[in-house]
Amino acid sequence: MNRITIWHNPRCSKSRASLALLEENGVTPEQVLYLETPPSKDQITQTLSYLNAKAIDIMRTTEPTFKTLNLSKDLDELVLIEAMVNNPILIERPIVIAGNQAVIGRPPENVLRLL
Repeated sequence: MNRITIWHNPRCSKSRASLALLEENGVTPEQVLYLETPPSKDQITQTLSYLNAKAIDIMRTTEPTFKTLNLSKDLDELVLIEAMVNNPILIERPIVIAGNQAVIGRPPENVLRLL
């Protein structure tokens, strides 16, 4: 089985539920507390390719920081990725990565697709 990593925020109920589902299924993922250790531009770009998604798809657009920074879906991908690097609160949580696949744990049951 591929190593599984979770971009985790312990204060988020969906993140805690996704982690619990993984553990209930015998998986002890590497936990990256992404608010403390933000992913790099390259890590975000790679994860977007695993998700087959655009930057806006993994952004918390209702987060006040999104509005404060005047971000929008119309901005260039690199601008949005850089915003997530510098403001990790903007990253949707949790994101679970296994090999070259990833899912967003909303709903938490999405993580089961990686097992």
